[in-house]
Parts: sequence; C-alpha cells; structure tokens
Amino acid sequence: MNERVATLIGLLAVLLWATLAPLTVLAAGVPPFQLVAMSFVAATAIGLAYIALRRGAAEELRRATLPSILLGTTGLLGFHFLYFLSLSLAPPLEANLINYLWPLLIVLFSALLPNQSGGLRWHHIVGALIAFAGAVLVITKGEGIPVLSSSALSGYGIALLSALTWASYSVLSRMFANVPSSVVTIYCAVTALAAAFAHFQLETTSWPLTSLQWVAAAGLGLGPVGLAFYVWDHGCKHGDLRILGVSAYFAPLLSTVLLVIAGLADGSSVIWVAAIAITGGALLASKDMLTGRQGEAERAPAVQSEL
Repeated sequence: MNERVATLIGLLAVLLWATLAPLTVLAAGVPPFQLVAMSFVAATAIGLAYIALRRGAAEELRRATLPSILLGTTGLLGFHFLYFLSLSLAPPLEANLINYLWPLLIVLFSALLPNQSGGLRWHHIVGALIAFAGAVLVITKGEGIPVLSSSALSGYGIALLSALTWASYSVLSRMFANVPSSVVTIYCAVTALAAAFAHFQLETTSWPLTSLQWVAAAGLGLGPVGLAFYVWDHGCKHGDLRILGVSAYFAPLLSTVLLVIAGLADGSSVIWVAAIAITGGALLASKDMLTGRQGEAERAPAVQSEL
C-alpha cells in the first residue's frame, strides 16, 4: 500500500472526529470519564471483532513491543486525561484553542523524520498556519482571540501538554511502522480501564436516560473514539504526516457545520471564511501529493524500527 492510499485512510479519522462534538452534545448528562470509558470499550470491541474475523490478525498482536504499547497507551490515555484536566482548570474556549495546536505541531515535528518524503517545505508550514487561522475562527466564532487569564495558567500549560502529547504520539508512531494497527486494540483496552478507574474515583455514575443518548454514546465508541484511532494509526505510520496534520483542521470546521445542520448551534458567515482558510491551507500543504510530486523517499522502503 503506497503513501497516498495510507494518507487517504488516515483522513477518514478527520471525518470521524468531525462527529465528536455533535455526538458528545447528544450524550450530555453522562460524566466525561464515564463516557470515555464507555467509548473505549466500544473501540476495543471493534479491534476484537477485526481480530476475530480476519485470518491471521491474532498473530499480528505478537508483533507489538513494549515501547509501542507504552507509546500508544500514553498517546490515547495521556491525551484524553490532559485534555479533560485542562478544561476543568481553564476556560474551555481558550483551552481548546491551545489544544488545537497539535495539527500544526505534527507538521513541524514531521521534519524530524528521515523517511518523510520530500522533507518539510515552505508550503507545508504556510498551509498549516492558514488552516490554523481558520480553526481559530471556528472555535472563537470570529469574536477574536480571548485574553488568557493568569488564574488559569496551569490549565493552559496542561492544554499545551495535551497538544504535545497527541502530536508526539502521531509522529513517533512512524517509528513503529512494522507494528500493525490491530495493536491499537490493546491501547484502547488499557485506556478504557484507566478511564473507568478515574470515573469511579472522581465521578458519580450516570447512565444515558434516553435511547438517543445511548445511540450517541455508542456512536462515539464506533466512530470518533473508536474506528478513528485505528485509521489514524495506519495513516501516521504509512501516510504523509504533513497532509494529515493540516487536514486535521477540517475536524472543528466540519463539526461546527454538523452542529448547525442538526440545530445544535447557530450558523454564521464566519464558517464560510473559516472553510475557505482551512481548505486553502490544506490544498497548499497537499500541493506535492496533488501534483504527483511525492519525491524519491516515497519510493524507498519505509524505515522500520525494531524497538
């Protein structure tokens, strides 16, 4: 499977993440860590079903290494823990803005990878910055970047740490290109157990009361907090990280559009401006792939770590 196909598979995660906000809103009332635990149980079930149905998939789990499991668990569990913690310590809007530095960080960190085709060029950085500007418009609703409160500095720091965690996990996954994405099942299982532990320690259990809440909770586990992590893992290991990073800014845009369509949020002209910025930035960053100039590195065997 070539780099272009792997990149397209990874982009499916962005489409799935776009449903995160609408489904979370519909599942309102379920405590955050409980919702994460429920979602990752479903995510684990996806991996187990794949392993059960695909011949030889169970053998793939033996190719998991301790470093790859530590990286995967730190990525999924660490990111979600830090993200929720940042929202509890800082205003959600500002924390979310800082957290959404992770796609830009992926683009920048990709320059450290010796096997990323073509290297990091000006249009990757400019495209990422333009797309980030579009994401800022979506998150702030065009009302300007809020002034960061000194009383919430710890929350901002943790939000930045969550962005660094996810960006690092995504880029470092490249070092384990020989570890199949079915191993994500292990990451999801560990994350589900840790989230359940945090829930029982910090929250009061509250199950969904309506069928719509149950459908939303199940949808989270099957989509944005389930299948998305498997296809993202594959894309990060075998696709173009720069394009994946920039294209990730479509998630908040598409999420906002879905909220508006579902009547869960008000629309505005800002969405269209943001759409132009994010689309333009993504196209600019994807120039090499769109024009077929993938560079010689794509034709070379991927560097695979035996860690």
